[in-house]
Amino acid sequence: MKITILGEARFESPIGHSVSDTLRIPENIVRDPASAQKEELEFELAGPREKLFFDPKNTCAGIVTCGGLCPGLNNVIRSIFLELHYAYGVKKVLGFRGGYQGLDPFKGKEPLVLTPEFVNRIHKEGGTVLGTSRGPVDISIAVDNLIRRGVNMIFTVGGDGTQRGGNALFQEARKRNYPLAVVGIPKTIDNDVAFVARTFGYLTAVSEASKVLHNAQRGA
Repeated sequence: MKITILGEARFESPIGHSVSDTLRIPENIVRDPASAQKEELEFELAGPREKLFFDPKNTCAGIVTCGGLCPGLNNVIRSIFLELHYAYGVKKVLGFRGGYQGLDPFKGKEPLVLTPEFVNRIHKEGGTVLGTSRGPVDISIAVDNLIRRGVNMIFTVGGDGTQRGGNALFQEARKRNYPLAVVGIPKTIDNDVAFVARTFGYLTAVSEASKVLHNAQRGA
């Protein structure tokens, strides 16, 4: 599977290490040499690239959390911000509130401007500091809003519906020749996202649920 690119990467990355775009990870890591060989999916190796499409110091990023709550959401928000801010030097990161509805300026709340002070302790809190919602958003209005705010990349944290929505945002932006990078971060306590071995929060959800069931059994 090949990741769609926005164009030529021209800016040197401030990260001191990188991985090549040519490296691939096979869908099935363990193979039986005795079985018949067949063509299978291969994925690009994740990691920092040597060169970037956007100039970090002139980049505006956005983060949105969608769907049901999941353990670790604030950790993900915090980690995205810290990497963008300190590792890449991105000057502005917006936290869109209330899920995809927050991308609609006529229905959503004003996004938060994330800062080191704001994210300092959010990983100690439950839920998501950005809020969440289920349901669609008018893609045209959402992209209008992203363009107006100068958002160059948006991180969509959610399940399969959220990622389909992220693709819709990308396709709409591409139709307008607006370079928008969409980074999908799979989130579900059901652990049912294709090609993802384990989504964040899954083990915590299982552990907490097992405690409840154990206590209920003892109480009975």
